[in-house]
Amino acid sequence: MIDAIDRSILRRLQRDGRMTATALAAEVGLTVAPCHRRLRELESSGVVQGYRAVVDPASVGLGFQALVFVTLRDRQSMLAFEEAVVATDRIVEASRLFGEPDFLLKVIAEDLPAYQRFYDEVLVALPGVEKLTSTIVMKNLKGTGVLPL
Repeated sequence: MIDAIDRSILRRLQRDGRMTATALAAEVGLTVAPCHRRLRELESSGVVQGYRAVVDPASVGLGFQALVFVTLRDRQSMLAFEEAVVATDRIVEASRLFGEPDFLLKVIAEDLPAYQRFYDEVLVALPGVEKLTSTIVMKNLKGTGVLPL
């Protein structure tokens, strides 16, 4: 069970995943040992799923983004489709949806011609695809945000 101290730890880690255990302990009002124990427990239970750097896509030449709505022909190809999506690195986010369409994919590329090649060579060849509808992202207002803990 997550208590108020765990939530406080999680709030701070979402803002700064590189925070030292000492600084984290001071901010949540614990000594280092109990704070570190709680942190290890949050990690081992899967509440904290990992740590990563947030990279600006445009700064590394991947400034083009598209949202792709996917409808599958049948449910028999769903598992193969999901496995192929997970294995494709230009698909940076994927969600299975209720109703139509079946999936929403966020695809990243260098530019429109690179996206078109990816669409023609990879997306249309994904298992079970019946229909693809793309929308180009004009501007990101809010990225993957922190949870409101």
